[in-house]
Amino acid sequence: MSKIAKITLLFVVFVDLIGQGLVFPIINSLIMETKSGFLPDATRMGRRHFYYGLVIGCFFLSWFLGVVYVSKVSDSIGRKNALLVCLAGALAGYAITIAALYLNSLMLLIVGRSITGFTAGNQPIAQAAMIDGSTDAADRDRNMGYIVTGVSFGLVGGPIIGAVLSDAALLGSYATLKMPFYGAFVLVLIAILLVLFFFHDTRTERAAFVFRPRDITDSLVAVREHETVLKILPVYAFFMIANVTFYVFVDNFLTSAFGYGVIGGSMAMVVIGFALAFSSTFLVRPAQERFSKHRIILTSLVTMVICGLAFAFSPSGIFSYVPVFFFYFLFGIAYPTLLGLFSSAVSEADQGWVMGVTTAVFCLAGGIMSLIGGGLMSVDIRLPYYIVILAAILGLIGMQRRWKGKEIAALLN
Repeated sequence: MSKIAKITLLFVVFVDLIGQGLVFPIINSLIMETKSGFLPDATRMGRRHFYYGLVIGCFFLSWFLGVVYVSKVSDSIGRKNALLVCLAGALAGYAITIAALYLNSLMLLIVGRSITGFTAGNQPIAQAAMIDGSTDAADRDRNMGYIVTGVSFGLVGGPIIGAVLSDAALLGSYATLKMPFYGAFVLVLIAILLVLFFFHDTRTERAAFVFRPRDITDSLVAVREHETVLKILPVYAFFMIANVTFYVFVDNFLTSAFGYGVIGGSMAMVVIGFALAFSSTFLVRPAQERFSKHRIILTSLVTMVICGLAFAFSPSGIFSYVPVFFFYFLFGIAYPTLLGLFSSAVSEADQGWVMGVTTAVFCLAGGIMSLIGGGLMSVDIRLPYYIVILAAILGLIGMQRRWKGKEIAALLN
């Protein structure tokens, strides 16, 4: 695989990841701030919290529905065409979102985010393309490192782009809440052009695509046939519930508690991006060499409890960034460790299936908790973070009660 093709895939992953860090703070400001003018001024705060959760929840649930079929399509029509389909979906989603902002249409905003969510499958396709173009195991691992680089830049770059393009102090009258979406639209368009001209499939085999509605649930139902995966899954589920609930409502909480807008919310996303990028890129292997996997996951869950409490009762907005950092600093080490447990628990033939299960659980957790959390925020802005704390505690209990036996003990050393 040529260097320009690898750069193209890295850029595609970057564009895929900026969507969350860039979009979440903007949507929070659109819906939660009365001065944005997106919703009628008389809209009650409780209703605004509900709408925020609804928009984010639709994105995650659409992602859950689409991820199964996007992966299958890439095996059928090729990586290049699948990447173009996903990027075209992102382009359409951003275009509809921009139209929603001009028309002040909540329904169009939900449609735009749902389309973007359904086609949010670029990262696994790019990973598969990197593997297809690898010459040996060492080249494959090096290429996977490029994907991590793209993810890291996306996590950090998204909120920075969003903050810059919406900051009147920097861009004057050009800075609006629409401008970040224009920026994302242009970046997606550049990614499409790069894929068209510089990326070519190295994998020639094609698998027939068969549409089966049951594909959405079959992968989860199949967990019953894998005893070790069944033991790991409850802990992972609570781990992800704590993670996505904390992440989705960071901007919402900072706005409600401290009056932060796009800049404050984007800074929280930057903190998350830096914490994740540094720990997941540089500390996973050293941590696993020094500590058992059991201790790494245990420490992360305990940290989630402490940081959930510290964030919910932060005395100031500035102080709240500290628990945000440590929450995701430990998460960046524990998450790949958990994925490694799933990978080690199944045969080579089931690697794709088990990674699909982890993605499905993540998307389901994001969708359900966004919908539930939006309603809870209307009652008490701390309630979602009580869920974070409770989920982490249940994860710790799951480790104590479910992670027994020789097979799982061997994985945890």
